[in-house]
Amino acid sequence: MALIIFHFVIGILAVWRITHLISKEDGPFNVVYNFRKQIGQGFWGHLLDCFYCLSIWIAIPFGVWVGNNIIEKITCCVALSGAACIIEKLTDKKNEPPQYFED
Repeated sequence: MALIIFHFVIGILAVWRITHLISKEDGPFNVVYNFRKQIGQGFWGHLLDCFYCLSIWIAIPFGVWVGNNIIEKITCCVALSGAACIIEKLTDKKNEPPQYFED
């Protein structure tokens, strides 16, 4: 049981990291930026720009790895994506409330 939880937590972190790298970062030597630029603005380009959409696709292989049967695999895919989205919400600086200072 502890090994499954460990794999699930590792899966969450991996899904968040890979999704964040592809959707929000330029990558080393602008490799990811150039890849996104080559894809363009069509369906695939929008998919790579949307963290929430991309996290579902990134979570699929990890969900298959963590789950034991088909129901667990599907549930793990959705749960891994959801957990990655929660981490993104918590770490996204755009979602921070405005700070007010008194004069």
